[in-house]
Amino acid sequence: MQTHTTTRQAYLDWLRILAIFGVLVFHSAMPFGADLEWHIRNRETSNLFLEMVYWMHLFRMPLLFFISGTVSYFMLQNRTGGGFIGLRVRRLLIPVILGILVIVPPQVYLERVTQGFKGNFWQFYGQMFSTGPYPKGDISWHHLWFVVYLLIYDILFAPVFVWIVSAKGAAFRTALQWLEKGKRVYLLAVPGIVLYASLARQYPETNDLVHDWCYFFYWLCFLLPGFICIAQPALMNSLENNRSTSFLVAFLSIIALNYVRWNDLEPWDTLTNWEHDPRTYAFLALRAICAWGWVLTAIGYGKKYLDKPHSSLIYLNQAVYPFYILHQTIIVILAYYVVQTSDTIGTKYLFIVICTFILSMGIFHLLIKPYPVCRFLFGMKPLAKAKDRKQQQEKKETTEEGILLPVS
Repeated sequence: MQTHTTTRQAYLDWLRILAIFGVLVFHSAMPFGADLEWHIRNRETSNLFLEMVYWMHLFRMPLLFFISGTVSYFMLQNRTGGGFIGLRVRRLLIPVILGILVIVPPQVYLERVTQGFKGNFWQFYGQMFSTGPYPKGDISWHHLWFVVYLLIYDILFAPVFVWIVSAKGAAFRTALQWLEKGKRVYLLAVPGIVLYASLARQYPETNDLVHDWCYFFYWLCFLLPGFICIAQPALMNSLENNRSTSFLVAFLSIIALNYVRWNDLEPWDTLTNWEHDPRTYAFLALRAICAWGWVLTAIGYGKKYLDKPHSSLIYLNQAVYPFYILHQTIIVILAYYVVQTSDTIGTKYLFIVICTFILSMGIFHLLIKPYPVCRFLFGMKPLAKAKDRKQQQEKKETTEEGILLPVS
């Protein structure tokens, strides 16, 4: 039985691409969902968009962190721990700095304009650095918090990751096969469920790193299983074999959550001593169970049906990270003007999704991809290495299907 994965898996690339597109769908809905707080808000709101946002918020970031764990695994195949950390700093820290200085300020500026700020962007930018961190101040990494957390996780756990992929970790990887049997693979979800149920009430999500005591460790509970599952192929096989169970858990749990929500039965609405009532913790655990259900459903069905390498993956894998960096700023700029129109919510939403996709991909293709400096700033591989990688991939055609093999 294979105990060590070294070849990039196409289904993980497709899932990563779909997850980033899902972030576009999610953020474009934020101005229109009822009872939501976001940078730009439409006057009229929709409960349907609220439900879509609620559902996607349960698993969109958990899925990205799970896949990010597999990405870290593949990056370590031909690198030392120091080389891995250096690579992650270059590809993650540099874009965060760019984001704080260039990408995110337009988002904060337009939000401040809606709150009464009268100056132009350059007046805002001139005073931005003296105001302190967002939300009280104007310095922020906004949606790039995900990149910051990922960087810290990879630095902290680099020694563990190196050990797992090394010859010294062979016995550990072999021992992981115990989780393959039956439904044991679901034990990987238990730490995250327990942690979320225990801490989510006291420490709501902030994404500011400093006060995010629950979610900082909650996201980690997805990244580490992602790394472990790809390090032991038997676990990924188990997730594929148990995909129907994962979907059943995901489907039943979202129905249960919505039954409670739609009937105003949430603990804080019905229980006198809700903060300490066991039913509160059970409800919070149900949210984490639902998140895991959808993540493992995506992985299981993705491995079954999306493990199809294609030459387009070369381009899309290059585009997905710059796309993520750019997309929210474009959404906020478009939303600022779109919400002032009298069009229907659906029309506004589709306009933002379509235009954000076109503009993000256009900026990537015309202004980032061809230029070494821009590639560096957006965390891409150097141009020469990217060309060499493409040439290598084009030589690796399968004899069975005549399509390109996936590469890291």
